[in-house]
Amino acid sequence: MKPLAILAAFLLLVAAPDRGRTAELIPDDTLTDMQAADIVILGEIHDNPQHHLVQAQAIEAIAPTAVVWEMVTEEGAQRLAQKAATNPEELSRILQWAESGWPPLSMYFPVFQAANVPVYGAMVPRVAARKAMERGAATALGADAARYGLTVPLSDEDQAAREADQLAAHCNALPAEALPQMVAIQRLRDAVLARAILRAADETGGPVAVITGNGHARKDRGIPTFLSRLRPGLKVFVLGQSEDGVIDGDFDAVIDSPAVEREDPCKAFGVQN
Repeated sequence: MKPLAILAAFLLLVAAPDRGRTAELIPDDTLTDMQAADIVILGEIHDNPQHHLVQAQAIEAIAPTAVVWEMVTEEGAQRLAQKAATNPEELSRILQWAESGWPPLSMYFPVFQAANVPVYGAMVPRVAARKAMERGAATALGADAARYGLTVPLSDEDQAAREADQLAAHCNALPAEALPQMVAIQRLRDAVLARAILRAADETGGPVAVITGNGHARKDRGIPTFLSRLRPGLKVFVLGQSEDGVIDGDFDAVIDSPAVEREDPCKAFGVQN
């Protein structure tokens, strides 16, 4: 994939992020560590607007040569490169954001505004995820599956811990037989993100910023484990973002934000949280 950019015309039409609101969100020592890294993974809880303001400030400080997005498919990034987006609505249409299931694009505006650099899409589309569940997650990565470690089973302890996390994340409503597939799909998404990061680094020279959820960002089992195996010389910095002090996983730094009001996600499973 060639470097893909959000066109400057779109960025000039949208007001700059409110630096007054973001100026104090990231400690100076954390910004310094970010600026020294080759890859900066910026975790988030997807529907917390303040998390995206933190990401925008980080990108302004890092000045990356590319940004890898969990929320954008490769096809969406290609469409964005081929057609000028002259307003936010056009950007949403090109990326097919409304159909993607992510929180409103307005939450991500500060990040898009801060990142006038090539965009790399690393989202596994739902159709591809369903096929991977049917045929096996490793098959979705083809010849790269072995290189990225998807053909190697996790240890029994690690597998059990990840299945427990998946069960909790789905309100204890998943059947036991579905849990190994959910873990495999999570590993597939980590691998696809890692592959896009390495491609972005090779094609643009870095540093590369990554916009993704905390689960993919975490150092103990997410994207960093793939990068350390495939490119051990890269200096990777990982930021986690918590709500009211709550977060799972290991990170180089964690920034806390107030929790946002949201509907009980367990209602979708017919249970109360």
